[in-house]
Amino acid sequence: MDILDKFGTMVGNQSYKDPEKARKLLLTGYRLQEKRLQLFPDKKIPASGQYAARLVMQTIIRALAKPDQAAMVSIFVPGELLTAAGLTPYSVEALSCFLAGTKCEQAFLRKTEEEGFPETMCSYHRVFLGAALSGLLPQPKCMIYTNLACDGNMMTFPYLKETYDLPGFYIDVPYEKDKESVSYVAGQLRDMKHFLEEVTGEKIPEQAVAKAVSNSKKASAYYQKQLALRKDHDPVTTMTNELYAIFMCHLLSGSKEAVKYTKLLLEDVKKAPKEDELHVLWMHIMPFLQEPVREVFNYSDHIHISACDFVADGFQMVSEEDPYEAMAKKMVYSIYNGNVDQRIQMAEQLARETDADGGILFAHWGCKGTLGVSNLIKHSLESEGIPTMILDGDGCNPANTSDGQVSTRLQAFVEMLEEGREEKKHDTLCM
Repeated sequence: MDILDKFGTMVGNQSYKDPEKARKLLLTGYRLQEKRLQLFPDKKIPASGQYAARLVMQTIIRALAKPDQAAMVSIFVPGELLTAAGLTPYSVEALSCFLAGTKCEQAFLRKTEEEGFPETMCSYHRVFLGAALSGLLPQPKCMIYTNLACDGNMMTFPYLKETYDLPGFYIDVPYEKDKESVSYVAGQLRDMKHFLEEVTGEKIPEQAVAKAVSNSKKASAYYQKQLALRKDHDPVTTMTNELYAIFMCHLLSGSKEAVKYTKLLLEDVKKAPKEDELHVLWMHIMPFLQEPVREVFNYSDHIHISACDFVADGFQMVSEEDPYEAMAKKMVYSIYNGNVDQRIQMAEQLARETDADGGILFAHWGCKGTLGVSNLIKHSLESEGIPTMILDGDGCNPANTSDGQVSTRLQAFVEMLEEGREEKKHDTLCM
């Protein structure tokens, strides 16, 4: 058992005996890691990755250390309004990823079993629920959630709202993608602003909301510019840093830090050497803990994740001048709202733009929305000549996946992409 395993076991065991002491222990570990990232950054990844690693760690520390200035949210809640309100957002996925990365997730999974939650439920939600019910997670200022796009939200948040007796706000996003839906959601977001003012006791200037939305548009513009260069330039990265990009475009949307990150990312892509290597389109969440996946992608100069649909969706461009309409449109027109057609269109567009050699769709345990449409996405992409692999696994609970099976399937897929790349080169030379 290594140091991290021992630390995770200590936190997990302590959470049953004295959750506040467990939280202090966890915070000590996170603060030491944040200091290490500051003094000894990972020089093998570019500046944008180093910046994201520090920033996300600092955000998690603030959420745990200053809960009276934090909001518990589902990941598609507009971060712009939370930025304008000066609240630190933390989501089910964010906290669960950090707890799993600290190797203490099993204690919280056991807690949800004791409380009667089904094992088929999304592991991110089960870990989060277990940590909250054990008392490890402090009571935040408020909670805000939406039906977009995970059905687990409708179980986790109402349950914790009642358990914590928290002020809460719910955003209903209609299935239909039209002007009426955008207007309906925009009205709710205006109400959300008033809710945050009541909760915090502070007035939120409309200029602050407009500034946050303006920052989102700037970050999206930088992201789209770097995406256009990915066909030829891909910086070295890791699965963990690819995951951090999801934090940037959702939880931290509207912040000046998200603008800085995307600007750094654009510069890193420009600086990346022009190489003829494998490009992969990644779909859905990142299994950053899965060792066989890390072995293939971490620090690789041979195969790169050139785009991720989850991130591209978060950095989608909107032109509406009204800030509430702009935020609402991002929610209504998210690829995770409505039928599968928009997910397929987004995947095909990203694959073409980055000249992807293939796509990998991660089918996370318990994510019914993705599991149900995975074969449709795969068949649609392959009909367009894009080899696609459905990678079954669990982004949060290693007990729900087999490293050996993942390694075998992933290596075979990479070999197939390499053969396809060689055939393309041969056909080009023969023309």
